[in-house]
Amino acid sequence: MRILHTGDWHLGKNLEGYSRIYEQKLFLDELCEICDENEVEIIIIAGDIYDTSNPSAEAERLFYSYIKKLSQNGRRAIIIISGNHDSAGRLTSSSPLAEEFCIIMEGTPKTIINTGEYGEFKITRAFEGGFEIEKGSEKAVFITMPYPSEKSINEIISDEIEETEFQKSYSDKIRSIFKEREKEFSDDTINIVVGHFFINNGLSTESERNIQLGGSYAVDNDVFPKKTQYVAMGHLHRPQSIKTNIPCSYYAGSPIQYSKSETGYAKSVFIIEISPYLNGTEPIINKIYLKNYKPIEIWKSESIEEALELCEKRKDDNCFVFFEIKTDRVFLQSEIKTMKTLKKDIVEIQPILYNNTQEEFYYELEEKSIIEQFNEFYKITNGVEADNEVSELFLSIIENIEGDENKIEND
Repeated sequence: MRILHTGDWHLGKNLEGYSRIYEQKLFLDELCEICDENEVEIIIIAGDIYDTSNPSAEAERLFYSYIKKLSQNGRRAIIIISGNHDSAGRLTSSSPLAEEFCIIMEGTPKTIINTGEYGEFKITRAFEGGFEIEKGSEKAVFITMPYPSEKSINEIISDEIEETEFQKSYSDKIRSIFKEREKEFSDDTINIVVGHFFINNGLSTESERNIQLGGSYAVDNDVFPKKTQYVAMGHLHRPQSIKTNIPCSYYAGSPIQYSKSETGYAKSVFIIEISPYLNGTEPIINKIYLKNYKPIEIWKSESIEEALELCEKRKDDNCFVFFEIKTDRVFLQSEIKTMKTLKKDIVEIQPILYNNTQEEFYYELEEKSIIEQFNEFYKITNGVEADNEVSELFLSIIENIEGDENKIEND
């Protein structure tokens, strides 16, 4: 079987107010081409289809139009699980219609889909958190773990299990569930796990919503069923092989750059050529690099004058810009306006103060009132003065803090 692994589309996500829908559409066009050229039979989308649980109509239209196109009216199977950004209920509400096109959606770790005809495929067996799919003489079993919140995990652990099971760590609970479900894997089937969570030692970026609380939501590297041949993960935006008890374990990563921390590597999808477990052959993994339709770049300048020259020189470049500019003074509003007029897609302008300026600045702050310090800091970091509303809000916060401290002392 030839399977494509992708995930973390985050349809509808923007970059500090800049829409990314056009780039996402270009990615989906490219994905259709990749699937056709490589004769992909099954597509795995490992969660975070949307960027929010309440996606825009535009994002939903994009998803439904392309997911149908990718399925080729049921000739290609698509397996979708929900991520921590998705609303599981909203994502899977279209399942009765999607089944006709062999689009299989699993919203929670307890999901049980219907057996029967799915386009040109058959779901011959379904169980909680997984199913067996068949096309011709080929059979594959998928054990799925859509984003496992603490609540959804505890719902799986039945009342009959001893109380000690509920006291286990998050990772141990995930391990227990996989151990219970590993009996679903067979020797004569292709055996795949699809999940959306954070595995220890994974390389993260700024654009992922944190699903860890002090590390408690990190899952150990040895939780997967023994007969698993490929682990298809979602959540981390950097495409990567991850060390687990299964040699072929991968995060597909996001298809486009969603933050400036994602500029140092190329985006990709994985195509897996895989045979039944009893064949004893390792899956063949092919990394297919994606085009970068609008890169995020970090520009650095030694002065405001140099920054203005750079904006003029590269004003027609198709990229988003995070600008770092060394300065010994506050930016004039006219300078900021000129830069943004010349280069339309400047996302952020960050002043980098010279060391001596910083020392003088902080020395002067010691001699000033709290509101003067705030106004000075606000002007340097934002390039404009704080208006009355912002200053009053800051003062009210300070007053509340001081009031709470006085109350504690009096108590």
